[in-house]
Order: sequence, then C-alpha cells, then structure tokens
Amino acid sequence: MRSFDLNTPVQALAKMNAALDAAPRILTRESVSTENARDRVLAEDVFSPVALPEFRRSTVDGYAVRSTSTPGVMRVVGEVRMGEVAGVHVNVGEAALVHTGGYVPEGADAVVMLEQTLPLDVHTTRVQTRSRLMSGENVIQAGEDVRAGEVVVHAGTRLREQELAGLLSLGITKVTVVRRPRVALIASGDELVAPDQPTRLGQVRNTNAPMLASLIRRNGGEPLVFDPLPDRRLAFEIAAERAMKEADMVVFMAGSSVGERDFVPDVVNGMGKPGIVVHGILFRPGKPTLFAVADGKAVFGLPGNPISALVTAMFFVTPTLWRIQGAEPPPFAMTTAVLSEDVKSPRDLEHWFPVRFTGDAAGLRAVPISTKSNLIFGMVRAAGMVCVPIGVDRLAAGSEVQVRLLI
Repeated sequence: MRSFDLNTPVQALAKMNAALDAAPRILTRESVSTENARDRVLAEDVFSPVALPEFRRSTVDGYAVRSTSTPGVMRVVGEVRMGEVAGVHVNVGEAALVHTGGYVPEGADAVVMLEQTLPLDVHTTRVQTRSRLMSGENVIQAGEDVRAGEVVVHAGTRLREQELAGLLSLGITKVTVVRRPRVALIASGDELVAPDQPTRLGQVRNTNAPMLASLIRRNGGEPLVFDPLPDRRLAFEIAAERAMKEADMVVFMAGSSVGERDFVPDVVNGMGKPGIVVHGILFRPGKPTLFAVADGKAVFGLPGNPISALVTAMFFVTPTLWRIQGAEPPPFAMTTAVLSEDVKSPRDLEHWFPVRFTGDAAGLRAVPISTKSNLIFGMVRAAGMVCVPIGVDRLAAGSEVQVRLLI
C-alpha cells in the first residue's frame, strides 16, 4: 500500500521549484504583436532605441521662461503649438506660451503655470509672473524616462498594460515571447459525463477540466482538454503517453491518492525521469496533491473534488505554469477583514477556507462559508479565502485576517 510523504506547502513549492530548475527548458520562442502581448512572458531583454521623451516637454499649460527672470514682467514672444518644434528662442525677460506635453523652446529652463501669471494688456503681449521658479520646474527633460540603449523591460517579465504602452511609445511593435505552455488536462472517473449531457443517478458532469482550462488560460497557458478517463489503468497509461507527446505540462484530476483505484502515482512514475518529487501536502483542501517532473515536463496529480482541484491548482499549478515560462507568478490580490465567527481547523494542516464579505461602519467582515470540497457552489458564493496556518486549531471571531481575493 502506498502512503504519503507529507510536506508543508512551503516545502512542497521549494521541492517543485528545485526540480523544475534542474530540468531542461522546453519552451521555444515566438514573435507577437506588442498590442496583443498582454500576459505573455518576454524571452529576451528589450533595449530602448531612443531616449524618452525625445525632447523637453512641459507638464502644464503655461509660459516657458528663464527661471532667473522670475518673478517679473515678461514679453510674450510667441506660442509653441502641439506637435510642432518651437520656432522661438526664449531670452531673459521673455516668455513663450506652451501647452501640456508640448515642446519647451530653447533658452527656457522652466514653465510657469498659466494661473500663476497675469496678462498686462488686451492682446497678452506681456505677462507678469507671481512666483519664483526653480530651474527645471514643470519641465520633463529629454531622456528623463528612458535613456537610449537602456534595458527597458527584462526577459522573464509578464507583460502588463503599462509595459505594452511603454514599448509602443518607443516604436516597438513586435516582441519576442516564450511560447504559451500547452497543458494537458485529464479528468478521470467512471461517473463523469460531459457538461452538455443529461445525468442519471450516480453520474456527475465533468466540470473540473473546463474550470481548470479557464484558470490555465488566465495564467498564460494553452489548455488541451482530454476526454474523461474511465477508472482503468490502461486508459491512464494511454492518456499519459499522448500527453507527453502533445503537452508541456500534464495535470491529472482525481486518482492521485493511495487507494486501489488511484492509478496516477504509478503511471506518473513511468512517464519519465526523475519522477515524483512531492506526493502529499499538509494542505486543506488538497492533501493528496502530487507533483512530478517527467523528462523536463511538470506533471500534477490533483484531487478530484472540484473545490480541492481548483484551490490546489491556484496554489501550486499556476505558480509552476509561470515558472516554466521563466516568470514570477503575479502576486495574490489581498485585503484585510475581521472574522465574523470562530473557525476550527486541523492543527496539522495549512487550512484555507472560503469567506464572503459583509460591510458596516466598523469595516469589512469576513463570514466563513461552511462547505465541503465536492460542493462547488461553496466557492461560487465566496469572495476570498482565509488561511489557518499549521499549528493553529482555531481562529477567534473578531480577529483580523488576511483574505486572498478570488478575482
């Protein structure tokens, strides 16, 4: 009879990361449009071809002046229109009208805000400045944001909207990224039927695969959803062989525990070297979680109950998915709340339980949701999850808790 070699979640992740770091990189590169590169991982450093900004720009609507002339009366020598190079030069005692983001003319080293000036005639040929300016005030210098030749985005960066905008501002319309990892999702169980099929008593719809497919897509992967496997070892072996040919990562759902019909551990050990790295995590929900590396590819065995499958995928599969792309996983979205009631927990496990929120004048309150790991609507009703650490068997009502948001 097999048994678990239990690890804390921290120990499990450390072992997973070490095994992945020792495995050969299997993902190739591809070039994609910068505009469509959200959540893609850069495969190489990007260098700026130019300085940014390429010219001195005003941060306000106002008058470009020499700071040494302020405060005082200035002769207005012209206007710098947006999108044009200044056709005037600012000397001592002179000013040029400029607009936010516009070109600051030569000779000027500061811009006085429009509301801090007073026109002295009907045609505004002279203005009086009311305050003394420092050199550089209200001016963005050429190259202040980026220097030509500077690394602006490093390899391994998960691209967000701000990176896309920054790259496009430099005229970089194509980027080289890591190919999306293909993730085989293999659910099993004689009781499973497709979501669009009617069920008879004893059957349930296969929701784990489409649920995790959505999670994989949100984390940079390309899901390959297999048809559910019957509880036959040969079916697992055939699916494993196919997955190793077609996918970069393999995720089994159900069959990873230690019972007679749990074929995943033995099948995974036959998929490639070094084999199973972690089998059993001091984690609820998801104690039977399995992780292996097979010939450079990450392989997971997750529990079959939907809440367990989802939570273990969130905590262990998605960080691994980012790691094989060469990136750090995005940080969890967290908030603080006050627990509304006592929560009991097994002392020997890291226990995550779902909560919903209520709010009042006293602040945000986290209300525990009583559910079981095979009842998915316990998570549907949840806004977040709270952790009871190992060694703690009770969280008291009124205590402040950190909530990992489910977004």
